[in-house]
Amino acid sequence: MPVSSQRHVNHSIEQVDFAFARGVNSVPVVAAEIPRAAHEYSIVFAGSGDAITPVAVLGLEGEENLYVDADGKWNANYVPAFVRRYPFVFVQSEDGSTFTLAMDEGWAGCNQEGRGNRLFSDGGEKTPYISEMMGFMEQYQANFLRTQAYCKKLNDLGLLESMRADFELADGRKISLGGFMVVNRERLKALPAETLAELLKTDELELTFIHLSSMDNFAGVVERTVRRRSEESAPKAAPGKSKEKGEKLASK
Repeated sequence: MPVSSQRHVNHSIEQVDFAFARGVNSVPVVAAEIPRAAHEYSIVFAGSGDAITPVAVLGLEGEENLYVDADGKWNANYVPAFVRRYPFVFVQSEDGSTFTLAMDEGWAGCNQEGRGNRLFSDGGEKTPYISEMMGFMEQYQANFLRTQAYCKKLNDLGLLESMRADFELADGRKISLGGFMVVNRERLKALPAETLAELLKTDELELTFIHLSSMDNFAGVVERTVRRRSEESAPKAAPGKSKEKGEKLASK
């Protein structure tokens, strides 16, 4: 719903958890965050035509995010901005000329009991929190437009190629992940010197090499997959009672 002082004067936002992202195996990232995101995620490209965007790979299977645990905690040092902005989104008008801040009222952290940060004062004035979030969203949108230009340049130069990654887990099970693109390193090296110089000047060449280097992070996703499957198959311990508070269980 569009955020307004009339509808949301009594609403607050409490950052409870990231359970809402548990069922996605990738999320978009903007170019400005690729250097940080690439430390932990494989950054690939998805989409087609003018709708190509970089994405961070979060899992090897369709509806599984390996970075969100059973308690809704995000287990990584960097959380993509696409996730951090929730429950807020920008809704674009049909003609694309304006953006309206909206939010997911059904999210667990959205409440009218005063938990967390209020959006408006009793008099309907914006609080520092909602003003900060609007600034964050505006910056995100600006970065998104710059990212679109970067992806268009890669596509126009013919650098993107479809890719499928095949993995074999320790138990012998095989998983294939497709539907994404990567930069072809040989085509990149074959670009004219003036084109490479332009990419270097705009920092887009650096982003491209960071993307290529981030492919090594697929190994970490495989490790997380193995760990998750091991946890799922492990027998559940029967509940027991300790003799006194603070007693430690014996181990061998």
